[in-house]
Amino acid sequence: MDFKPYIRTIPDHPKKGIQFRDVTTLFGNPRAFRSAVDALVQPYAGVKVDKIAGIEARGFILGGAVAHQLSTGFVPVRKKGKLPWKVLSEEYDLEYGKDSIEIHVDAVKPGEHIVVVDDLIATGGTAFAAIKLLERAGAKVVGCLFLVDLPDLGGAGKLRALGKDVTTLVCFEGD
Repeated sequence: MDFKPYIRTIPDHPKKGIQFRDVTTLFGNPRAFRSAVDALVQPYAGVKVDKIAGIEARGFILGGAVAHQLSTGFVPVRKKGKLPWKVLSEEYDLEYGKDSIEIHVDAVKPGEHIVVVDDLIATGGTAFAAIKLLERAGAKVVGCLFLVDLPDLGGAGKLRALGKDVTTLVCFEGD
């Protein structure tokens, strides 16, 4: 299935010159959403995966569906201050400043096989931080799944350079 027609582009959001790829329109279409989840699950059918780690917020939607299909657990990777218990944190660079993501200290067990899921990979900063965080907790990140890739920003390539399998369903190049 070609998923591009189901993804709305919003020009100049959140600032002038940015083409925001809004996947909520795909989520709202039952056939497209189901097909996207099926396509994301496919590389891991029959592969040992203990948990899916979904990155806040749209990664929760996709990650929850993927975890359900693979009959695995789910780990929410949250922005700082959102989790109610003891956490591990990983700081990462933003275009202007820094941010951090967190997981509960008991979210993963050493040696568990984890797949990281988010809606979009751009520069890869958040996904890279999620991988570092999960691996610091003792897990083995066996792959990453994204609905959208913005290849001009290089994020998927950075993750592949770490030796991670990266699956994306749609590429928006050059704009």
